[in-house]
Order: sequence, then structure tokens, then C-alpha cells
Amino acid sequence: MKRMDFTWDFPLPRVHTGMLLGNGRMGVMVWGEKNVLKITLGRSDWWDHRGGKEWTDARNWLDVRAALEAYDEPAIRALFAEPTEGGVARPTLIPVGRFELHLPAGAELVRGRLDQRQAVVTIDVRIGGKTHELSLELCMDKSLLRVGLSDGLNACSIRALPAWETAGKALLRRGIERPTMIASDGLIGFTQPLPADPGLTAVARRDDQKIWIATSMDGQTPANFLVQQATDADLDASRAWWAHYWGRSPTIDVPNPLVQFLFDYGLYKFAGLTCPLGVAAGLQGPWIEDYTTPPWSGDYHFNINVQMCYSPAYLSGNLNHLKPLFDLIQSWMPALHDHARKFMGINDGIMLPHSVDDRCKIVGSFWTGEIDHGCTAWVGKMMYDYWTFGGADDAWAKDVVLPFLRGAMRVYEQMLERQGDRLVLPVSVSPEYRGDAINAWGRNASFQLACIHMLCEKLIELSSRFGQPARAIWQELLDTLPAACVEDGKISLWEGTGLEESHRHHSHLAGITPFDVIDPADPKWKAIFDKSIQHWIRQGVGQWSGWCMPWAVQLHTRCGNAGMAELLIESWERVFTNAGHGTLHDCEIAGFTLMGADSLGNPHRNEIMQMDAGMGMVNAIGEMMCYAQRGVHHFFKGCPNRWETVRFNDIHCSGGFVVSGVRERGEITLDIRATRDGVFTYADPTSGQVCKLDFKAGDLKQIRNRPRESA
Repeated sequence: MKRMDFTWDFPLPRVHTGMLLGNGRMGVMVWGEKNVLKITLGRSDWWDHRGGKEWTDARNWLDVRAALEAYDEPAIRALFAEPTEGGVARPTLIPVGRFELHLPAGAELVRGRLDQRQAVVTIDVRIGGKTHELSLELCMDKSLLRVGLSDGLNACSIRALPAWETAGKALLRRGIERPTMIASDGLIGFTQPLPADPGLTAVARRDDQKIWIATSMDGQTPANFLVQQATDADLDASRAWWAHYWGRSPTIDVPNPLVQFLFDYGLYKFAGLTCPLGVAAGLQGPWIEDYTTPPWSGDYHFNINVQMCYSPAYLSGNLNHLKPLFDLIQSWMPALHDHARKFMGINDGIMLPHSVDDRCKIVGSFWTGEIDHGCTAWVGKMMYDYWTFGGADDAWAKDVVLPFLRGAMRVYEQMLERQGDRLVLPVSVSPEYRGDAINAWGRNASFQLACIHMLCEKLIELSSRFGQPARAIWQELLDTLPAACVEDGKISLWEGTGLEESHRHHSHLAGITPFDVIDPADPKWKAIFDKSIQHWIRQGVGQWSGWCMPWAVQLHTRCGNAGMAELLIESWERVFTNAGHGTLHDCEIAGFTLMGADSLGNPHRNEIMQMDAGMGMVNAIGEMMCYAQRGVHHFFKGCPNRWETVRFNDIHCSGGFVVSGVRERGEITLDIRATRDGVFTYADPTSGQVCKLDFKAGDLKQIRNRPRESA
């Protein structure tokens, strides 16, 4: 196992330029300059829940459809109005604050190093002509951080800075009171109460050449107890956890150092974002800035963001990281059934809005998101993939996945309407296209058609597997409902509306990926796919955000545009990450896109860090090596020919297969290992011919392909 160290040069002037530690619940951002090291703490479970919306009976399909078809904007706004609770319009995660280490006079922070394998941050501090070190290590099973000080740094002082000091205006607007400071019994810190939710305590304790820092919410093991009882043994389990994580994660070896770094560092961040010992990850996971409440509340966005955050779980084989998310969604099932009952008038449906807090209360008033049923379908696909990649047994698929997919499909069945001899979706949306304008909808949105096809295919498969009856409408829809809305030879957003402009959500192409109901190589789709991609390229990147870039990489990989896949990765790193490798929603530099800045580079808003794009890029890089389309695995299709040697080890594939491969001067060798009985289907890397191999659990087979002789 190779050691991977990454470096950050100080100064690191902002929270989101900091070096990261995380355990799926508590996040640590290490930043600062001169002789002040700043340790910002965040929590992914500390909510002010006030302001969350319930689905109402008034917000039903018939009334929503009538208002939209009449283009009655006041009626739509009234149906989806955002009520306030105690003057608060929506729930949000709350910033914690930070601890500052004021090092001796004349000290200077020089460089930070992350030992990725051990999850240890080491900071070089220069005093005079000597270099001293301090280190930071986070427990994975406790909200407890250790800071180690070398000789020469003993004279540092600790300052506790609650978020009230830097985000007080935002907190005061929510009616949040000033915290109580702690400075006794060798502890320094604060307790921040909330009006209707548990408060939070953050404390630090100096122990010779160590500083222990902990956080706790009311009702949890108190932070005071954690730091008072802390010993180095608290970190033993965490070191074992990291060794196990890296032992089962894939590796790549590519000649592009930037692509290599983004994959390796991305897998490290994925562990801290989604650690199964923590809670389900939202937009920012546990890394919440301390100077304001997080953008979009740091909530759960299900129209791409959560899905992208969790996408590395599958190829990396870290499927247990999905369990907190699925457990959370299962706890919401009464609410999801209630949404479907109120919206569609059925008792056996489920419906998940696009933006919710951890109690499944609706955040905001974005009506197109609330009726975007693709959110529910996409989560169903995540559950199906979790099972087929090997994360759960057949009992889970039968008892959890199949009912979820069936409930999602029941809502679509009620939305569909017979017009002549065909079924159509009379009102449908494509995520975020035209925002929440009164015309942000149409008939037969391609995104929703792809969802329906995906659900029908998986429902028929699972029903057959578990001996349950399949509804006749599922096969009828596969036979008669198009998988995308095709007009003028290319895929449209919905009937009568093609891709009119650059748009960040490539939703009309979702049938290709992620829903995989269209094979671009299929003769009946190839010309349509080619024309659709050409039109998409022509519209450009001028309104793209950070998270749409990895999706674009996946699409170019499927086109065989390996050079463009690589270029987009490099462009994303330059445009949508900051000096500390923080992954951004808005552009860091102007001119590539207008998302976040005007043509002169003037920012529209403060820096917005989100985890989705970085995690999506890990998945997109993995797909450059290996991806499946309609059950057929393709290898190295996203790797440029100029990469003379490229290899990957232990990428996990659907069906319980684990693949390693190397391409050297055009010659490809693949080693395929089966974790259970099955058939592995792949496209021959030389001829493109579809081949199949039968496996028994434990089998290891090798494929070798030499490049064709030139004429």
C-alpha cells in the first residue's frame, strides 16, 4: 500500500481553503496564517429545525396541474408558499465555530501535510531558523480531535471563538441567543443553545503537549467528559478503521498527476464525508463554515447532489457508507407515503421532494423541485445498485428495494394519462430548467421518461426474481412510452422545448447516464445521440456550475471523447476549486462560466463549497477506466491514447465483480474476480464485440487484448 502525502502551503486565508478531517459527523477545517492556526469545527447533525414545511392537501396534482396549464403564477406561488415559524422561513444546519491556536511570537505557519492513509494532518511551523511540528488527528467513532505539539510550541495559547462571533447577524435573525463561554477546570469553550433543538457544546483541554477538542449535542456523551477522559488509545480504533477503508478501496495509476490527485484525495474526502459511523451527508457534509449559515441550509438535495456525493461508494466497494442514508430514508417512509397520498390521492405511493432536512421536512418553496418525482426514482436506483453491487442480500432487495420502486412507480402511474393509443406525462419537469418559472414544465420531459423506463425495467426484474406479480402497465410503458422526448432528431427537454441555452443540469441526457436506459451505440439511438451531444456541446458551458462538470466527463467518456474527458477534469480543477482544493458550486475564475461571477469576475455571492462535484469527479475518473452501459462493461474508453500506461486495481462492478486492468501501449489485460455466481458481460476492448463469461463465486479470470496491427 503506497503512502500518499499531499501538501498545502500557508497562508490558507479562508475556511474552505483549509485542510480537512472528518468522521461523517464532525468536520474539521484547518487553516490560518502567520502564527495563528484556526481549527473550524462543523457538525452534519446540528439542525435548527424550525421552518420546515409539511406537504399539504392543497398541494395536490389536480390543482397544481390546473394552475400550470392556466399559467396562473399567483396560484402556483400560493400553493407552494413558504411559511415561517417563529420568524424563521426554513430549517438549516448551524455553524459551530472554531478554536484558534496562537503560536509563540515570531512563529510562522509554513506548510501542511496530509498523510492520506493515516488521516493525519501535520503543520510545519518556523520559529527563527528552526522548524517545529504540530499534528491533528480525528477519532472516527467520537467527536474528538487531538492536536499534538512538538517542543518549541508549548507556549501557544488557545482561544475559543463560537460562530456567534463571526455569524452573529445570521444567528440573531433566527432568534438564536448568545452562547455561554466556558473557562474553568482546565477547559475552554462554549455552549450554544438553540430555541427549539438541542444545544451544542465545544470545549478544548490542554494536556501537556496535546490539546483535546470535542463537540457534543445535548443528550450525547458530553464534550467535557470526552476531553477529560481522552487518551491516545482513543485513536487506535480510528487507525484500524482507516487501514480497513484503504484496504478495500480501489487504486488507479495514470500519467496525469492532477487526475491522480483528484481521485486519491477525493476518496479520502469521501471517507470523511460519509463514514458509516456518522450520519447521512448533505450538500457540505460535516464541513460547515463558521461565518454564516450554510448555503441552501446544507440540506439534502435529491435531484443530483446527494446522489453525486455518494457515487464513489459503488465503484470503491465502500457500500456500507450508504447505510446511514438508506436508514434515514427508511425512517421517512411514513412521510413519503403521506406526500403521495396528499399529492396523488393514493395510499400505496411514495414521493420524495428534492430538498429536505433530516426529518424530511421540505426546505424552501421551489415548486419544480417539490413535484420532481425523478428524485424518488433516483433514490430507488441507488438502492437497487446497492443491492446488485453486493451491499445487501436478496431479503433486503425484496423487503426494501422492491417496495420502494413500486411506490415510486405508483405515483408515475397516476400522473400518466391516456391520449389516444398512448400514455403521456401531461405535466413534467426537468430539474432546474427554467428554475421555478411558470413555464418550467412541459409534456413528456426526457428526464422523467428515463426514470419511468428505469423503474419499469427494475420492477419487472425484481418481481420475477422474487415471484411477485408484475403490473401489466410496466411492460406496456417499456413497449410504448419513449425513453426520451426526441424532436428534430435530437433529445429535447420536453415536447416543444429543446436545449435552448447552456444549462448546468444535463437532465435531458439522463437516459444515457445515470439512468442507463439508452445505449448510445444502439443503431436506433446512435444518430439521435450524436446529434444531441453535438447540440449540447454547441450550447457551451457558460451557465455550468461545479457539479455539472463530472456529469459532462461521464458523457464524453461514453462518446469516446477521452481527450475532452481529461480536459474537463483539468478545467474543473482550475475553475471550480479554490487554493485549498475546496470544491465549489460557483466559479473561482471568471470567463469560463457565468455561474457565480459576471464577465469581469465580480462574484455574485460568498464562496460556496459543496461536496457533490468532488465526489462526482471521483466516480467520473473511475468510469474513465471502467463503466457499464446496458449491462455491458467498457474499459479505458475515457483514457486518452497519449496515456501510454494506465492501470487500475479493484474497481467494483455491478453483479458483484471486482476488476483490475492495465493498458500499456495499447495492450489491455483485465483480471476479473467474482464475489458471487454470475455472468460478466463486456465489450471486447479491441473489436467492441459483446462477450460473456460465466463465473462461480471466487473465480478469477483474465482477459488479454493486443492492439490491432496497423495496415
